[in-house]
Amino acid sequence: MSKTNLWSDAQKLIEKPIESRSPFKGNLLHLHKDKVQLPNGESSFREWIEHPGACAVVPVFDDGTIMLVKQFRYPVGQVFLEVPAGKIDPGEPPRQTAIRETEEETGVVPGSIAYAGHFYPVIGYSDEIIHIYVAWNLRSRENNRDRDEFLVNTRIPWKEALGWVETGDITDSKTIVALCKAKSWWKKEQPFQVDFG
Repeated sequence: MSKTNLWSDAQKLIEKPIESRSPFKGNLLHLHKDKVQLPNGESSFREWIEHPGACAVVPVFDDGTIMLVKQFRYPVGQVFLEVPAGKIDPGEPPRQTAIRETEEETGVVPGSIAYAGHFYPVIGYSDEIIHIYVAWNLRSRENNRDRDEFLVNTRIPWKEALGWVETGDITDSKTIVALCKAKSWWKKEQPFQVDFG
């Protein structure tokens, strides 16, 4: 099936906003409750969270290892192994966010950085988009983390991280997608040879 044929009936599914309320506005997230017109003409409600967007980065060292971070995530009460990532500040281009977050979270500065794609992690209840970057030609500098941010750097072979995705040791969605999309970009562009196993 062609791409055109695949999406030819998409217009029949569009829901149209009728009215919107914002019962909660936080520092990061804003909750909306919208009344919408359904494709069949009836109405319903949609609750969703407005998010500023984020960037996730796979920093690749010359030996093919990558930098991940361990971080406690309060909503689920556990520590995750993740790619460096963070929200886009107002007016900040995503590429700049990716560079800033890599430096702040890991203490490495990308000499080269490239866009590897994007995805929507929670389309059922948020408009959040995460842009994925791959970085290399890395140099070290001192971490500049936020005062409420506690991380442990973990440098491992890229193929080992991909293996941990398969075994379920890495379960964070942005990390899984970032590792896979960055791998696809890397295999195509080949900045230098990396063993993916």
